[in-house]
Amino acid sequence: MTLPPAASLHHGAESFYQRWQRLNDWLVQHQTFWQPAPFMTPQPAWTKAYPELAAMLAELTDAECQYLDDRPVELAARAARWLPSLEAYADIVQLPAFLPSDADASKATLPEIRATDMPGRKRLQSGAFAAALAPLEYPALDWCCGKGHLSRTLAPLCPGDIQGFEWNPELVRDGNRLAQQFGDPVSIRCQDVMAVDLSLPERRHGVALHACGDLHRQLLTLGSEAGLPRLSISPCCYHLTDQSVYQPLSERASGYQKTLKPGRNDLRLAVQETVTAPARVREQTRLISQWRLGFDGLQRFLRGRDEYLPVPSHPARLLSEGFPAFCRWAAAKKHLELPARVDFDFWLAFGERRLAEVRRHELVRHLFRRPLELWMVLDYALFLEEQGYQVRLGKFCDRALTPRNLLIDAVRVPGTPPAQHSHP
Repeated sequence: MTLPPAASLHHGAESFYQRWQRLNDWLVQHQTFWQPAPFMTPQPAWTKAYPELAAMLAELTDAECQYLDDRPVELAARAARWLPSLEAYADIVQLPAFLPSDADASKATLPEIRATDMPGRKRLQSGAFAAALAPLEYPALDWCCGKGHLSRTLAPLCPGDIQGFEWNPELVRDGNRLAQQFGDPVSIRCQDVMAVDLSLPERRHGVALHACGDLHRQLLTLGSEAGLPRLSISPCCYHLTDQSVYQPLSERASGYQKTLKPGRNDLRLAVQETVTAPARVREQTRLISQWRLGFDGLQRFLRGRDEYLPVPSHPARLLSEGFPAFCRWAAAKKHLELPARVDFDFWLAFGERRLAEVRRHELVRHLFRRPLELWMVLDYALFLEEQGYQVRLGKFCDRALTPRNLLIDAVRVPGTPPAQHSHP
């Protein structure tokens, strides 16, 4: 099997390395806009350097904020009036679409009657992913497969059986039960894919739909080392890594003099989108953000220190107990003694004002979500090219179905020896 020439998939004759280099330099140039988190930094430095941009954002309504947050290309075009370097934004985030036709997507999607225990959105994502890979020429290895939803979706399209790796024994049992119930040629093995002694089966097409962080990077490294004939990966949760400062996989990116050095919190920015979250979840997120910002103002006042104090994840019960209970819980977690009398109404209103400010400042930061994600994924493409693969990179579904819609699809060039490299 061969893929279209990589250069034809993006920016004419621009190579993956040229595009990565251009994107890397652009992200370095704009670090002051995306590294400070407005949630922790009440007045990011750029708001003073670009007061007219900050003023434009301050005048937006909540509805306009949501509209522009969902349309970053439009936001960048508007903000380019004050920050001309954003004029390149649409070109920077442009990618080819491997979107199947409605007929092909429907054909590749598991019928609802067979999609037991499979959420509707996951069913459609798996179908779009499968359709983007067709035709399949090798038996598949489904990486971090959960209950095997993708495995069972791929089964009618795949020559031979499908093997899945999943570390959770309960999901393994459920997945094998479902495969047996519906007669799918799928077998799931209980396997920690990060195990040092893991060896991969030969002549398998390695697939991973939304494997997180180091898990998908493990498939990239182990799969190329084993010489798997094809690797197809849609990455997710890049920040879930053992590395405190992210190191690129490819030699070209690692050796570049001005290579960006993002930490885990920086990588978290790449997946901070709630386009698929239901309204109830969005409202809960808004409420708890208001409470956290209200408590942040209170703790700065009580401690006399203008610095953010990180608070751990809250127990769900606090959502029904109100803001004062949240403040008492957070203060106890940080060993901070609250006065006998606290004007909680004042600090709740403070949190509401801060949240409005944060939402507007985060619009600028959110412009860099996709570029940062592309910075990592282009490095993956470079790495696979270095290991002897022909690579294509694009979107396998619309953003409305999932913001994590990138697909790296790599076919090993015949005659290329398996790679030798250290694992992440």
